[in-house]
Amino acid sequence: MGNERVVSLLFRIGVAFAFLYPPISALLNPAAWVGYFPPSFLDLFSGQELFLLHSFGIFEVLIALWILSGKKIFVPSAVATLSLLAIVAFNFSQIDVVFRDLSIAAAAAALAVQNYPRIALATTFTTRLSKTDGIM
Repeated sequence: MGNERVVSLLFRIGVAFAFLYPPISALLNPAAWVGYFPPSFLDLFSGQELFLLHSFGIFEVLIALWILSGKKIFVPSAVATLSLLAIVAFNFSQIDVVFRDLSIAAAAAALAVQNYPRIALATTFTTRLSKTDGIM
C-alpha cells in the first residue's frame, strides 16, 4: 500500500470515527447530545427531540460508512465538511467544545479534494483548453 493510500485510509478512519461516536453515545446518553441542535430545530421537533437526535444519528452513520468504504467518497466527504462547519456555526457559543470539529472538517475537506471526480476535472480542463484554441 503506497503512502497516498495509507494517508487516505487514516483520514477516512479519523473522519468516520468522528461521525460514528456521537450516534452510538447518543443511544447511551441522549441528553448529552440533544443540546447541540439549534434551538429552532428543537422547537420544530418539540416533544420529538429523540426522533431528531436518532435521525441525525442515522445520517451520521451512513456518512461514516460511505467514507470508510472508500468508494466515490467525494460526496460524503463534502457533506461531512459542511455538516461539521454547520455544527460549529450553530454552536459557536460552545467553541471551547466544538473547536475540534474544525480540524475534522479540514480532514473531511482534504478527502473531498483528494477524491474530486477526476473525469469532471479533466473534462473541465479540456473544455477550457479547447475554448482558448486559436485565440493567440
